[in-house]
Amino acid sequence: MTQQQAPGRRYVDDDQHNPLATGFIVFAAVMMIMSGAWQAMAGLVALFENEFYVSTRNYLFEFDATAWGWVHLIVGLIVLFAGAAVLSGQTWGRVVGITLAVVSAIVNFAFIPYYPWWSMLIIALDIFVIWALAAHGRDVPR
Repeated sequence: MTQQQAPGRRYVDDDQHNPLATGFIVFAAVMMIMSGAWQAMAGLVALFENEFYVSTRNYLFEFDATAWGWVHLIVGLIVLFAGAAVLSGQTWGRVVGITLAVVSAIVNFAFIPYYPWWSMLIIALDIFVIWALAAHGRDVPR
C-alpha cells in the first residue's frame, strides 16, 4: 500500500529539495563568504591607510579609521566563516548567518558617511542573505 500526499503539502521527512530554494541558499552562502572577505579587506584598508576614508563633520558615529578597520576586519572574518558553515549545511550556520548579516548591516549603516556606495552595497547583500536564510534555510541539502 502506498501513502498518498495531498497536493501542495510538504512533510518534514521528504527527501526532495526545491532546486530554486537550494540555489538561493548556495548563492546566499557564497555572498556571505564574498561580502565577509570584502568587508575584511575594507578593514585592512582602514588599518593600513588611515586617510583613505574621509568622514563628514559632526557625525554621530565618528570613530577613528583604525577603529572602523578593526570592526570591519572582525565582522568580515566572522561573516566569511559563517558563510562557509551555511555552505556546508550546518544549522547553526544559518542562525549565526542571519545574526551576523543583521550586525553587518548595522555596522555598514553606521559607516555610510565614510564610504556610502560600498556601505549600501553590503547592506543590500545582507538583506538578501537574511531573506534567503530565513525563507529557504531548511532546503539546504546535507
